[in-house]
Amino acid sequence: MKTMKCCQLGGACDVEFKAETFKEMAEQSKQHAAEMFKAQDEAHLKVMGEMKEMMQIPGAMEAWFEKKRQEFEALPDS
Repeated sequence: MKTMKCCQLGGACDVEFKAETFKEMAEQSKQHAAEMFKAQDEAHLKVMGEMKEMMQIPGAMEAWFEKKRQEFEALPDS
């Protein structure tokens, strides 16, 4: 089990996610982002806008995602 915070995954807060795999971690982060979007949380909306801009650059999102996966893999078990 590994732990990452929302802000470590490109988000805007210190909510912690715990998962066995990066896929599980990414899904938790995605659900949290959806909740923050629904709540119209200003800080999260700002970083979502930045992510949307990054997605316009070919390969940028894939590289970012791979970097986060590597960060996850490097974490010690919690």
